[in-house]
Amino acid sequence: MTKKYQAPIVKKAFIILKAISQSSQGLRISEISSILDISKSTVHGITTALEDQGAINRDSVSKRYTIGITLMELGKAAYEKIDFKKTARTIMEELMEQCQESVFLGIRNGDRVTVIDIVESRKDFKITSPIGTAIPLLAGATGKLFLSKMESKDLQKYLDSNHLVRLTPNTITEPKQYATELEKVREAGFSTDDEEYISGVRAVAAPIKQYGGYIPAIWVVGFKASMTQKKIPGIIEQTIAAADRINKKLSLQP
Repeated sequence: MTKKYQAPIVKKAFIILKAISQSSQGLRISEISSILDISKSTVHGITTALEDQGAINRDSVSKRYTIGITLMELGKAAYEKIDFKKTARTIMEELMEQCQESVFLGIRNGDRVTVIDIVESRKDFKITSPIGTAIPLLAGATGKLFLSKMESKDLQKYLDSNHLVRLTPNTITEPKQYATELEKVREAGFSTDDEEYISGVRAVAAPIKQYGGYIPAIWVVGFKASMTQKKIPGIIEQTIAAADRINKKLSLQP
């Protein structure tokens, strides 16, 4: 097997970009160096190159780096290239009308799930989130769905190196129990979240077949008060049916 060249400087550049993007006030070189354990000289060289390309901006007073316009342009271009979201949109709108809860479309992106579209519930009190929001892979219904698709050996390796974090009293933090839960998801073909990611919030997720380089999913999210246990079976059925309809429409595309 040919060994892949990792291009470490490129990897560090992306790690730095991610750290800067996750900071609300921006980061100085010393802070980036400390957070990421990368030498100041390396950070300086990379940030200088990124600034030259417009990927980041440096405030002349605070010396803090923030995300630049070039990245926004690239992000917009990448988002517009995801054409299957247009196919899913109408079906998502119909699913929202059926269940009266917010409907999300997202893709697996490494160790997280990225929201690429949302149809908000018409209710005054609803769950919503900006497009581009990243959800930890080990959190909620979507994480269960994507992880259930992994081979047993790869899944075990992943769980061994990524610890389950307690986010609510209902979060599953015991690896064996979580693996058992994933087996149930694998057999059922859908996943649920009963206040495991956010207290007072429930979710139902169903998979969409891989489309190009994307691994998508659709999920319904609502408050426990409205997304009651009595309604959950119907929402599960509606979500699976919506995912199946999206799959059929995508299969007809060239």
